[in-house]
Parts: sequence; C-alpha cells; structure tokens
Amino acid sequence: MISITIDNLVKRFGSQVALDGVSFRIEPGEIFFLLGPSGCGKTTLLRNIAGFYIPESGRVLFGEEDVTRLPPHLRNTGMMFQSYALWPHMTVAKNVAFGLEERKVAPREIQRRVQEALDSVRMGPYADRKIAQLSGGQQQRVALARALVIRPRALLLDEPLSNLDAKLRLEMRTEIRRVCKEFGLTAIYVTHDQKEALSISDRMAILESGRIAQIGAPDEVYRRPRSKVVADFIGETNFVPGEITEIADGVAVVTTGIGRFRGMVTDDSWKPAPGDKASLSVRPECWAFREGASGENVAVGRIGDAVYLGEVAQYQFVSAGQALKIFELNPRLSARPADRDLCACVAQEDVVVLRP
Repeated sequence: MISITIDNLVKRFGSQVALDGVSFRIEPGEIFFLLGPSGCGKTTLLRNIAGFYIPESGRVLFGEEDVTRLPPHLRNTGMMFQSYALWPHMTVAKNVAFGLEERKVAPREIQRRVQEALDSVRMGPYADRKIAQLSGGQQQRVALARALVIRPRALLLDEPLSNLDAKLRLEMRTEIRRVCKEFGLTAIYVTHDQKEALSISDRMAILESGRIAQIGAPDEVYRRPRSKVVADFIGETNFVPGEITEIADGVAVVTTGIGRFRGMVTDDSWKPAPGDKASLSVRPECWAFREGASGENVAVGRIGDAVYLGEVAQYQFVSAGQALKIFELNPRLSARPADRDLCACVAQEDVVVLRP
C-alpha cells in the first residue's frame, strides 16, 4: 500500500486552465473518489496521476517517490477504463496475462498469477472463453483482473461502470470495494454517479472548475456540504433564500419567505453576520410532517403533486409560493391530503446555511 500526494498541480490546455493548484493526500489503502460536473477536471487529474499528462507545475508523489515526469509504464499502476479495452481475439486468460508478458515474467509465474487474479474476481472458470462470449459485467471483471495481476501500487478507475445496466452496476460496486480492500489497494476512482461514490468511497473530492470544492467522507460531504455547488451535485436538495438574523457558535437563524430556520454554517472560511444574505440547503428526506407544529424550522403549505414509488413518496410541497421536494419513507398517501394546510418540520442539524 502506498499514499498518493497531489501537490499544487496545474495543468493547462492552451489558454484553458484544467487544474488550478490542486492539492490533497490519499492515504495508503484508501478508496478515493473524484467527482464533479463535466469539465471540472476530474479525468484530467486522473490522467496526470497515471502519467498520460504532464502538468505545467506541481508534483505527484507515490509514497515519497516523485513520479510527476515518469511515463505510465514505469509507475506500476493498474487502470480500468469506461470501455473495457479488452482484446476480442484473445481468451480471458490471455487478456489478463498481457501485462505480465510485456514485463517478461516467467510463463509458469504468469499462469499462476493469472489464475489467482481471475479467482479473486470470481472468473476462474471462464479462463478459456473468448471475450465476445462474456456479458458486460463479466468483461468488467476481466478488466479488473487484468489491472490486479500486475500487482499495481495503485488502482486507477475512470468511470468503469458507466456502460453497465443498473443491476450490474450495483453488483460491481460491491465487488470493486471488496477486491480493493482484500488486496489492500490504494484506489482513485473517477465517476459522475453520486450513488457509486457514496456506496464505495472512503473519502471523496468534489471538483469545480479545476479546483477542489470539498474533500471528506461520504456522510460528511452529503450532510455538511460547504457550498451550493457541492450540495446540488451530491444528491437532491432544496435551496431556500433568506437573511441571517442571528449567528453564534456556527449556528445561524435565517429568516426566509417560508419561515425562520435555525441551521449549521458548514463553510469555515465564511464568517457571516446578521443582515447577510444566505441560502438554506435542506435534503428532501429530512422533512417530516407534524400536525399543529409552529415556531422555527417549520414550513406551512400544501401538497401540490405526489409520486408514489412504493418504499418512498415524492411530494411537491408548496409553501408561500415556493415549491419544496419532500421524500417520505414507507408513505401513507391517503393521509396526505392536498386540500388543507400541512406543517413540514426539519431538525436544526439537517439545515445547512450556505453562502448565497
């Protein structure tokens, strides 16, 4: 296991700055995700770590070794791509063996390590099959075995599950995390799928315009976003504009068009004062309907629309002209009338106060 350190990395393409002074450290054995909207720099960052791009300035360290200008084949990283990049004319075993043959490993050792890698991803019985005879999920397992067989210092994954259907994606999420932890691999994973990141990662970084917007554990980033960009990208949320009327010890009272709300200021670099504009972020699942509720952290309104999805109902709740999303687990739709006012409440710790 190795750590990976990104130190003030800058990468340009002509006049466009793709990475603007990016710095962070990935701990040994950590599964670290890079997320963000299209064009934010996540794939560019992964390619700098892999050695496909050379930055204008900054460093990439594997442990204590500076690999910034090393070519990819000398970094000893395993790579999984969005396209499986498998050779269709070769068998499964030959695909997995390719990297070892290029490294001039002895034939008997190749055979042993290929079988070991295929067994680790539960593809041992398929060693003699051609790639065209495999399903998409099986092909992705072969690609994972090929990345593992060289015993890489780190595993780099570039949206590896995006070509799979929903059921296979769920299966492979679990498999990738299991294999990484079993082999003690430091892994860097690029995706646009928030559920993938939340379910697999140890930590994640959200990128915005070539910079790090936030780094943290999945629950920290989801529950304590530090900006509207992060809150909007990870999951769904309601933004409610307002004005700060009280502030003390990181807790602010914000007056909005739908009521007064007390919540948590999560951006340590922002020092708001009474009179400052703010934006509340409240996740749809954090609201709860309460009869006769009043005071702070309560919105009064009516259900404008409802979608029943079995385990959850999604409501459009209209309060003072603003439409809010509210999710209710194990819903009782008949108990949610649309023709009278309801009270939707939210706990203080579920209200995030952000810069407007």
